[in-house]
Amino acid sequence: MATLDQRFNAFVKLGDFLRSFTKTLPDNSGSPDKRNDWYLKFENAISLAGHKNGWFTKEQVMFAINAWAEQLEDQKLREWLLPYPLENNTHKIVAIIMAGNIPLVGFHDFLTALISGNRVLVKCSSNDKILLPFIANYLIHIEPELASEITISEDSLSEFDVVIATGSNNTARYFAHYFGNKPNIIRKNRNSVATLSGNETKEQLNELGEDIFRYYGLGCRNVSKLYVPHNYSFDNFFEGIATYKGLINQNKYANNYDYNKAVYLMSEFQFLDNGFFLLKEDKGYASPIGTAFYERYKTVEELKIKLAGDSDQIQCIVGGEMFENSIPFGKTQKPDLWDYADGIDTVEFLLKT
Repeated sequence: MATLDQRFNAFVKLGDFLRSFTKTLPDNSGSPDKRNDWYLKFENAISLAGHKNGWFTKEQVMFAINAWAEQLEDQKLREWLLPYPLENNTHKIVAIIMAGNIPLVGFHDFLTALISGNRVLVKCSSNDKILLPFIANYLIHIEPELASEITISEDSLSEFDVVIATGSNNTARYFAHYFGNKPNIIRKNRNSVATLSGNETKEQLNELGEDIFRYYGLGCRNVSKLYVPHNYSFDNFFEGIATYKGLINQNKYANNYDYNKAVYLMSEFQFLDNGFFLLKEDKGYASPIGTAFYERYKTVEELKIKLAGDSDQIQCIVGGEMFENSIPFGKTQKPDLWDYADGIDTVEFLLKT
């Protein structure tokens, strides 16, 4: 069984590899050394992931890899883990059922369970079953003791102590039925919102575009709902996000945009359209791809009450200074290690289970 130090050092080395990979292309001339051999394997894995899931373009996958490369540094990992008494952890088998909406979306659960001294039993989503197994193989390559600590299963999961499962509201009911007799974290649908005052700069609105459009809006940390003042004009918003117009050249995105526009037209819904993105006034949070919902508020206090009441549906609140602890524009898809999904401290959960 790998020690805590071995686990920690393996993830530090993984971070070194990811940072090196993002900065250096493999040398295809002559016989590649072992490091370049892994570069080539990783490039092939990224290409294969894109073939199996059209949303996983190389640009989007590389963004996810870069984000993790920034987090898997010695100092950041130590800062994250310092408050936890990991030496008191019992060696549990943690079943992790991963979503597949964005690249490596389940990696934080994998990292948390493994680095804290547990064995992981992973069920990958069919939409993202290439990247995580590659990373697991690389970890085992640099730390062979982890071979007995990582299992990736294609079958139904059995023989485990704890469950972390992520899915939709429908699959959450299934998870609760089958895993309710085990300690568990079961995550449902959540969405993120942006609160606008009307005083945002063009640069801030452009950064908000990153929160909306990264991963084509498929993540729970993507902004899918805008809250705007009662008399807000969207002219500046559309001007701010204009740099993202190239999204319409991605076939899957364009198909969704065209479909949703057609539905709104046939249903005679009122909506705003800039040629690649739709805005629809709607009280819901989960807007379809190529669309954001919006809702007007009268006072900030009224809005705070509204969002507090719906906190179980919201992953992130993005904006300026209206809300304490809100996420700055452009930062939703770069969470720190201690930014836990749904606000549940996964390390603490595993230690206390």
